[in-house]
Amino acid sequence: MRLARPPFTRLLSGLLMCLLMCPAFASKAPSTIDDSIEDLSTAQLEERLAAIDIELERLAKYSLRSGHGTIGWRSDIHDTPEHTEWVQIDLGDTLPIDQVVLIPSLMRDATTGYQAEGFPTEFKVIGGSDKHPEGVVLASVKAGQKTLPRQAPVIVDCAQASASWIRIEATALSPRSWDGKYLFQLSEALVFCEQRNVALDRPVITSSDMKSLASSAADLVDGFMPYMMDAAQGEQSLAFLASILPDHSPHFIIDLGAPQPLDRIHLHSVDVSDSAPQPLPGDLGIPGQLELIGANRPDFSDAMPIINYTKKSTYDTGPIIARRFPVTPCRYVKLTASEPYIVPTRTKGRSRNPRTARIGFAEIELFAGNRNVALHQPVRANVQQSSDRFLSALTDGRNQFGDILPLRTWMEQLARRHDLETERPLIAQALNERYLRQKTLLTQLAWLTVLLAACIIIAILIGRISSMRQVAEIRERLAADLHDELGANFHTIGLLGDVAINALNTPDRLKEVLQRNKEVIDRTGGAVRHFISLQEAHNSPGTLQKDMQRIAQRILADIDYQIEVKDPAYMDKLKPVTRDDLRLFFKESLVNISRHADATMVSASLIARSKQLTLNICDNGRGMSQAKQLGNNSKVPASLRRRAQLLRAKISISPSESGGTCVTLTLKIPWRQRVQHEKNHSPS
Repeated sequence: MRLARPPFTRLLSGLLMCLLMCPAFASKAPSTIDDSIEDLSTAQLEERLAAIDIELERLAKYSLRSGHGTIGWRSDIHDTPEHTEWVQIDLGDTLPIDQVVLIPSLMRDATTGYQAEGFPTEFKVIGGSDKHPEGVVLASVKAGQKTLPRQAPVIVDCAQASASWIRIEATALSPRSWDGKYLFQLSEALVFCEQRNVALDRPVITSSDMKSLASSAADLVDGFMPYMMDAAQGEQSLAFLASILPDHSPHFIIDLGAPQPLDRIHLHSVDVSDSAPQPLPGDLGIPGQLELIGANRPDFSDAMPIINYTKKSTYDTGPIIARRFPVTPCRYVKLTASEPYIVPTRTKGRSRNPRTARIGFAEIELFAGNRNVALHQPVRANVQQSSDRFLSALTDGRNQFGDILPLRTWMEQLARRHDLETERPLIAQALNERYLRQKTLLTQLAWLTVLLAACIIIAILIGRISSMRQVAEIRERLAADLHDELGANFHTIGLLGDVAINALNTPDRLKEVLQRNKEVIDRTGGAVRHFISLQEAHNSPGTLQKDMQRIAQRILADIDYQIEVKDPAYMDKLKPVTRDDLRLFFKESLVNISRHADATMVSASLIARSKQLTLNICDNGRGMSQAKQLGNNSKVPASLRRRAQLLRAKISISPSESGGTCVTLTLKIPWRQRVQHEKNHSPS
């Protein structure tokens, strides 16, 4: 006989399985991470963070210039942001445009450092030409695209548009820091045709212009930006810087190796000290006048003027002095300086330090189209180089930070750095949240493991106690079954013996009685074998009613009886052990009647309904005394009470209408058995 698992154990197992299978066991706090990042797995986030760090190491860094200089262009100020301000750059010829770069004006914030000021939250880039005199919108940036805060350039791709003019039109202004007034402000605007900035030194018209010493519309295309080129790659190179006499006119000659169609020159200023404040001005070594001539003969007998540069003040200088000129084919280029840079001196008493002149550059770039043709070319000069500053530094392609990048590449790397530095904190925050959730989950799982172990131990103990209780119940059931079965059978054998004695003179009757006695003896042996082997007999569906008939026939040998069974279909759904206990209860009741009641008539009814089963057994025997009135179950025979307890049923004894006794057993049918019965008997 298999022991049933206790209900408590099943409930405990189900609860633990629910806890283990629940993916949201760890509480999840609301997250501010973008959905696109939240969709990534932890491994993908870690890979993305590592890739960002690797890429950031290779990108140009923000290195802001010091000293003083132009700050670009400013519009008029407004009290509200809903104003339209614009700047328009005349490119001259209709050119293929593929990129517009906007450099914000920067302000110094004590909390966030340098940030854009006056950069619009919404703007459009419009291009026009003879075919489109009203202009075509090449790109549009809305407020939701989160261009601010920033200190990096804004890259606007224009998808191979053609235009003779470019207009940047701001439709939603941003406030400036110190008074909250709204304006449109830019440090520089660059328009690229491949690698060439075709907006350099071009005419500019604006919707308004708040001119000052350091800002005007022309400053928007002067080539001066708030950054110093820090490529983060390549070896450092000290700029060439030489001392000269104040009346000396130094020159530099670069041999390009072959005639080149030159159209641009970039002069990189000497990298001054990184101390704060810096001891030298940013225009150190830049002469007041610089003439650029070209030739195809080494003696410059066929010299042709290219461009003249004039420095009126420090506002005419910057980290890179860029100038465009008409295409000039030449092999040799000569830069001649006049009005050399005079180093500021300090007076001590009445004596004055002698005036010292300097000249020098970090790099000289000469462009033919998109290529710097002066790179690594030899340089001659009529000035003497020092032991640590060489003329070769003028064309080595490096500055004090490392490599010198093409202008467009430099802008794209700064913009890319901004995007990655904006994304990186979000990735790091998402990872930290994941790690925190994992740590919380591991802690909870550890406690759950402890709880599970404790519950398993408790379940084992409860199971053992329950098993011991079931064993005790089984022993009690076996004892009751043996008592009832053998007692009833022995009583029947005794009755049949008495009948046989009375039938000694009637051979046919005697033979019949002896045959019945043999059947009872055989059935008794079968019952004993049944209890020994723990096999349940007479438990197939439909046998309970037949068993009741056979039991009544055996026990009530000389007593009339009547058995009525209503709706036996419900009885087929009872558990076999329940049917067996009902059979034994019925047998024990009849044994008590045959022994003690002196009855001549017994009636039994078994009524089965969907929710309960009722067994009534009545006789017309000696009846009950006044102490045995309805509901006084203290006088219920112990054998019947024990049977009722095994069935978990209620038992009562009451007087019958014929003057005898009625035994009533009420058994509630479990819910699962009712549902199963209704399911099996429902119409298909």
